[in-house]
Amino acid sequence: MSAEPRGVLARVEVDLGERSYRVRIGRGILGGAGAEIAAATGSRRAIIVTVPGVGRRYAPRLLRGLRAEGLAVARIEVPDGDATKNLRQVERLYAALLERGADRQTALVALGGGMVGDLTGFTAATFLRGIPFVQVPTTVLAMVDASVGGKTGVNLAQGKNLAGAFHQPRGVWADVETLASLPARQRAAGFAEVVKAAAIWDAALFERLERDAEALMALETAALVPVLRRAVEIKAEVVSRDEREQGLRMLLNFGHTLAHALEALHRFRGPLHGEAVAIGMVYAARRSEALGASPAGTAERLEALCRRFGLPTELPARARSAYLSALRVDKKKRDSRIRFVVLEGLGRARTEPLTPVEVAAGIPRAPRRRRSGGGSPGAEEKGRSRREAPGRRPARGRT
Repeated sequence: MSAEPRGVLARVEVDLGERSYRVRIGRGILGGAGAEIAAATGSRRAIIVTVPGVGRRYAPRLLRGLRAEGLAVARIEVPDGDATKNLRQVERLYAALLERGADRQTALVALGGGMVGDLTGFTAATFLRGIPFVQVPTTVLAMVDASVGGKTGVNLAQGKNLAGAFHQPRGVWADVETLASLPARQRAAGFAEVVKAAAIWDAALFERLERDAEALMALETAALVPVLRRAVEIKAEVVSRDEREQGLRMLLNFGHTLAHALEALHRFRGPLHGEAVAIGMVYAARRSEALGASPAGTAERLEALCRRFGLPTELPARARSAYLSALRVDKKKRDSRIRFVVLEGLGRARTEPLTPVEVAAGIPRAPRRRRSGGGSPGAEEKGRSRREAPGRRPARGRT
């Protein structure tokens, strides 16, 4: 292994032939990213895309490192939150890039969490038919999942990530020191994706998470770095074997079918993505047992681990019809069936073609309530489900 920059504690190769790249994980390495970004992209101009809080805390260090390598640099901030990840914001980014004289040799640098990475990657994939970009993730979720694999995308009113492109980064630079500023809720949400990787691929990693959950939440380096590295290795192996999600890569959607439906029902302003994934994983594990795919007790063990990280595990009480409306626009649907990921046991998974009705079979029916003053039973619930159905015009002031 060639010498790594100071502070790098682990590296993982994403093997995609000429488009291969390296994921580096370290402590105190943010300031040294400039040389690696310049070398990986071959660019002489870089534009950092970030959100205000992350930009104030970390962008100056990154900018100094880029300037030290002779790059002309600029910074663009976008509003925080998953509701920002839409085509309107992409159009604003196009305009900001043109104002700054960006061309095909300009590199975008995504500094932030999964939303920033997805939005920046999609912009890079489509601006001038494609420009280079680099991921500098600052959340657990982005480090182990969103920054690796080249999936970029934005949300539509009807659902999550319905517009997107495959566009691989030139590199990933993950400094675990940035995790210290995360609220506990954001930290826990990121570990949901680590739990997912273990549940579908690596029973030994799952056992390690059970052993070290509290140390991981405390960001203890000795526990954290090997776990982040292993989660990235799993993602890299899957992506290298199925970059375009034709088969194997679908396993990485474990828990995401219900998660995306839940996020859409909340207009992307409800649970954090990782929280929705935790709820979706526990639901999927229960469905796996009900379908006879997984041994009894699998869901209970998965739920217990999610709770160790402080993650929610129960679907919010909504009308089943509302969930069905969201499931029917799932982007993984083929011939009216969703490639639903079921567990065969911890560390093993497969996809099962299910109709939205079959996926939703485990969702409890919301109790029918009679409106005061009379009216037919269930009328209030039906009205609520119509209001919640994805694709309807959002309330004034909401995107």
